[in-house]
Amino acid sequence: MNIKFSAKLSLFPLTSEVNNQGHLCIGGCDTVDLAEELGTPLYIFDEFTIRHECHQFITEFSKYYQDTMVIYASKAFLNRALAAVIAQEGLGLDVVSGGELAIAHSVDFPLSKVYFHGNNKTLEELELALDWNVGRVVVDNLYELELLNKLAYDKGINQDILLRITPGVDPHTHKYTTTGTLDSKFGFPLATGQAEEAVEQATAASNINLVGFHFHLGSPIFELEPYRLATELVLRFVSQMKRKDSFEFNELSVGGGFAVQYSLDSKAPDVAEYAQAIGEKLNDLIPQFELDYPRLIIEPGRAIVAQAGVALYKVGAIKEIPAIRKYICIDGGMNDNIRPALYGTKHEALVANKALQEESEIVTIAGKLCESGDILVRDTNLPSVSPGDIIAVPVCGAYSIPMWSNYNALPRPAIIMVNEGKANLIRRRETYQDLIGLDTI
Repeated sequence: MNIKFSAKLSLFPLTSEVNNQGHLCIGGCDTVDLAEELGTPLYIFDEFTIRHECHQFITEFSKYYQDTMVIYASKAFLNRALAAVIAQEGLGLDVVSGGELAIAHSVDFPLSKVYFHGNNKTLEELELALDWNVGRVVVDNLYELELLNKLAYDKGINQDILLRITPGVDPHTHKYTTTGTLDSKFGFPLATGQAEEAVEQATAASNINLVGFHFHLGSPIFELEPYRLATELVLRFVSQMKRKDSFEFNELSVGGGFAVQYSLDSKAPDVAEYAQAIGEKLNDLIPQFELDYPRLIIEPGRAIVAQAGVALYKVGAIKEIPAIRKYICIDGGMNDNIRPALYGTKHEALVANKALQEESEIVTIAGKLCESGDILVRDTNLPSVSPGDIIAVPVCGAYSIPMWSNYNALPRPAIIMVNEGKANLIRRRETYQDLIGLDTI
């Protein structure tokens, strides 16, 4: 096994290995066989890796702050099979739409452990949340605060809420995924006095019970200091508000955004490092601000599923421009993983059926979409590639699937979950009939 491949293997699911045929195996399953049987593009999730990451977050955060509740940020990826695994591991769920809530409800997820986020929840979504007795609504603005209170009053319900605070902290991530700065569509800013106004209205509301506060800085966050700073700003604010208004401060959600390693040159902090930074800051500050110890809520999404997911593609056309670039064209692209085009995400890749061969060429992996920006992996080392080879791209478990599209009228891929040598289809491949099935003429 060459050194470059050994390093790349660390980005793949925890069960990844190479068999005697030189094929990449995940969860005891030969990925080349899976691609032949089920077709490509194909998304693979490793169940062991998902459960391991759930356990890591519960264990590490509890070491530094015992009363910690882990809720999975389902916007990273959610379907019925994954929701069932998350429930079995004892996590709660962060949902941001009626659709995500409906998926949770469909598998009897304990809705008392569901936190409903979002900056523009519709009346219908809030009614659904109240009818299904979600545990918390994370209120994002004064319009929602008033609407939720009216709906709860009409239904004779007292709804527990968190207020989303915008602390004004820059996490130094991509501008599209930065959410904790002052100029953000999310939350009540501390700097403008609107957070204080929200507390006053929430405590005066007839059918709302303010139990805590939430902030989320963005994603992915590779630094620890933004969490420390935001925690201090929000706790200071809570302390000030406690002196003015009567409410029980029972919960503090510091959001998620925990980074993962997408490429060999993008090392992310370990779960334990995030846990220590946040837990120790809380334990230092809570006595200083004379607050009761709240339950800590954390919301990992990407960090639970990203490494667990791998995308498989089949090589088709190969175009070489002498002294310029060699393009390896695959049968997927920005329709199933828009993140490289949208965010500039850097991925690695390997040839699943040539996993032990020397990576002797520098190539660019291009998708099949009619966009010049449809480049999945730029300037990566691979063995000599031929049409029909299988390209495996790691760390595709988060956000690739939820941002899928049918651009160029391409059907969306199938998804399987592997574990101990078994592969279970958890979403079938779309067909051309699916693409036209909703048309009415």
